[in-house]
Amino acid sequence: MPPRLVLADAPTARDVLTFLGRAATISDDGVRLQASGGVLAVTAAALAPQGLFDRTPTVLAMRIVHADPELECDLVVDELGETDDDRMLQLPDSGRAPAWAGISAPRGGWERTGEIAASTIAERAQWGMAAVARGAGTQSGEEIVRSVRASVWGEPDPELGDLPRGVAFAAHAFGFISGAEDIAVTVSGRWTRLAFRRGHVLSRGPAAVGLTPIRETGS
Repeated sequence: MPPRLVLADAPTARDVLTFLGRAATISDDGVRLQASGGVLAVTAAALAPQGLFDRTPTVLAMRIVHADPELECDLVVDELGETDDDRMLQLPDSGRAPAWAGISAPRGGWERTGEIAASTIAERAQWGMAAVARGAGTQSGEEIVRSVRASVWGEPDPELGDLPRGVAFAAHAFGFISGAEDIAVTVSGRWTRLAFRRGHVLSRGPAAVGLTPIRETGS
């Protein structure tokens, strides 16, 4: 029997497929599946740097659902298929290894720093999409479009507490914004998390660049 992802129930399986479908419209880097202790975290990259000197922040979208307590996995896949059991999804024969999946947000040490209204996040997402459309135009090549997207979504936004505007893009693209809601903002190290009722958006700041301070040695 091909390997299967065993979830809590049929609605959960459909939820995971919906998340996968939304991720596929944003990039072709797949989704990361991390399961342990009856919980499955499904993560996808809304934004991720494309090279060593790319200053685009890493912005991830995450859904956490219930799964079979015996399910243990950590892999990245392009697709999941339906099976004759509506609680199970078929895994592909091979996985992926995108660069963004090589880093993980911390599991603990999160401290609340404030909150942002969902309406503000929705407005900044709409503003950003309009800015990308204006900047890219209709005749732009792929590299220009990528540069415009990185500039618009990677820019710190004062209305989002100086978080990259890409957190609003991720929340909108993955369907996390639903009505009036105050979104808790927590921080752990270089990571910031926005906790929506429907999911989580995680942002990792760019790596420090430049020369490190000179250290004295000897006496």
